[in-house]
Amino acid sequence: MANRAKIALIGNPNAGKSSLFNSLTGLRQKTGNFPGVTMDKLTGIWELEPGKEIEILDLPGIYSIYPKSLDEELVINILGNPNHEDYPDMAIVVADASNLKRNLLLFSQVRDLGIPTVLALNMIDVAENQGFVINSLKLARELNVEVIEINAKKGIGVNGLKLAVAQTLKNRFASNDALPLPVEDQLLKDIAAKFGETDPYRALLWLMEHDRMKMFTQAQREAFDGIMVKNHFFAKTYKSRETVKRYELLTEIVDRCVINLNRQWDDEPVKTWTDRLDKAFLHPILGYVIFLGILFIMFQAVFTWASVPMDGIDSLVAHINDYLKEVLPASKLTDLLTDGLIAGIGGVLIFVPQIAFLFLFISLLEETGYMSRVMFIMDKMMRRFGLNGKSVVPLISGVACAVPAIMSTRSIGSWKDRLITIMVTPLMSCSARLPIYTVLISLVVPEKNTLFGLFNLQGVALFALYLLGFFMALISAALMKKILKFNEKSYFIMELPTYKGPRFKHIAISILNSVKAFVFEAGKIIVAISIVLWVFASYGPGDSMTQAEQTVKQQYPSLRGIDLENKIAAQKLENSYAGHFGKIIEPVIKPIGYDWKIGIALITSFAAREVFVGTMSTIYSLGGETDDENATIKQRMRSEINPDTGKPMYDTALGFSLLIFYAFAMQCMSTLATTYRETKSWKYPVIQFAYMTTLAYVAALIVYQVLK
Repeated sequence: MANRAKIALIGNPNAGKSSLFNSLTGLRQKTGNFPGVTMDKLTGIWELEPGKEIEILDLPGIYSIYPKSLDEELVINILGNPNHEDYPDMAIVVADASNLKRNLLLFSQVRDLGIPTVLALNMIDVAENQGFVINSLKLARELNVEVIEINAKKGIGVNGLKLAVAQTLKNRFASNDALPLPVEDQLLKDIAAKFGETDPYRALLWLMEHDRMKMFTQAQREAFDGIMVKNHFFAKTYKSRETVKRYELLTEIVDRCVINLNRQWDDEPVKTWTDRLDKAFLHPILGYVIFLGILFIMFQAVFTWASVPMDGIDSLVAHINDYLKEVLPASKLTDLLTDGLIAGIGGVLIFVPQIAFLFLFISLLEETGYMSRVMFIMDKMMRRFGLNGKSVVPLISGVACAVPAIMSTRSIGSWKDRLITIMVTPLMSCSARLPIYTVLISLVVPEKNTLFGLFNLQGVALFALYLLGFFMALISAALMKKILKFNEKSYFIMELPTYKGPRFKHIAISILNSVKAFVFEAGKIIVAISIVLWVFASYGPGDSMTQAEQTVKQQYPSLRGIDLENKIAAQKLENSYAGHFGKIIEPVIKPIGYDWKIGIALITSFAAREVFVGTMSTIYSLGGETDDENATIKQRMRSEINPDTGKPMYDTALGFSLLIFYAFAMQCMSTLATTYRETKSWKYPVIQFAYMTTLAYVAALIVYQVLK
């Protein structure tokens, strides 16, 4: 890899950079992270010539090298530092041909940094449909670089791009001999004397952005401040004047190289399909209706379509476990393999269909250009709560599963907004909480009661829990906006792209990368924690587990078959390390009405929320895996007596306390593992777990104390 030339793909958001990256690299991609930065680094291999491969680095989309977000700050730390490990040998700047002048601003800045550059004009067909004809040969002479016309989605122009890249790598020519806006010679001499940088534009970039560049020490930053004071240099003023000057120069070039047929024939601007569709999709009322309809279809798919392969995966894992238990000798090693390792792997794989379907829809919405419209119409409302328009999809996706929902926050450009979205998404009630809600609501809400004689009260209670999660997510986001301190200001700057047909190859690559990231990153953590949980539930101090079995056989000599096995399992669970821990935490959970049995369920359901029902089944010595199981669990839980009061254990106070606790508590270890995967730090999963657990405990305490 070290011997390969490195090329950086650079461009404005929605210019087609990622589509070009997929076209060039296909499946030869890998995801890492930039050194010292909690952001994904996507790299791939492109075969430039037979036997000659180069490394492609897909940088975040930016509008300028003067950063206003962490994405742009990351880019200048690479492009402005020749000693950075990701500093490119050359750059391909992808420009939207239908908005050429604005896209050329970034191109001119990259070129003036002294980086050999090729300009790739994407979406030429869109520009022509809008009445623009670009003379790319003349543009190449004006800019003094190779200019290639491409269609990134269809892979058109790749061969020409290969020739241009090969020529540029060979000649290593970069035009940076003059500043777009002159400065005093003494200023550049002072920078060169202090830092040894003689390239004028890079020296100015260092001077203006030294506080954002990680390559400089505090002493060096103070030295830059001294140079600015000495030379009466004001960075903000220079950047503004320089940008205006660049646009003046670029306007002249564009006027010479682009023919506007609309202007030539004095016609009205061409009305495109994008203009027509946006009348509906951006309508202040109809836009929301359409969006809700699309969400309904999307979640029908995530809930309904994914259930078939998820059931298949669940069944396959169960059959593999049963087969191994039959052919392997009964031992703790076999139990570890089946109930620990394979069950943990199954707990990872069962999420794959949901992730695949969710990212299928997200990729479709992004590829067609509709996702930008959703973010645009929702931004105003979400910003009041410390989020932005891009937070909408992850929050609503959390109703299905927090794991793919958190992964989908990658579309949020602002690190601050993305982090807050990640931190509050688990408050949305996921599908795994449904079994818990179903059982507990049936215990505390009478089945025959209705609201206004029309709506089943149990259904209303379920709906209220989902609404409660959504509003708590918004409230938590608003509080985090005030608590979390960021130097970054949140901007929502977005150019709405034209509508396009999706390219399914790119969608498939996006789905594959998302699934791989979950399985191989978050998955290994989930499997490890599953094994740990199995160990704690399967072993106990001393010979307590053996004694538990003997005690059951002595106390219940008439029990046989599944009833005996269930009673032994319940007794062993009580005597396991998990059971002992349940009794240790009982004084803590006693104020919210829970005993050690519920304490065990709180622990084991951390593996997955739906484990709560299975744990209660084991604790109460019940069996079965059908809907009848839930009915039996309800009956047994109804008949459970509180030893302290002599009254039913699961009364209204305890039932609603548990409902509120599970509505607010961290969903599962998979969610924490995914948060770690997306933030590249354990700090945020720990904070997330702590605040959600505290919120759940306090809310459950209030509910229990009020209702009891």
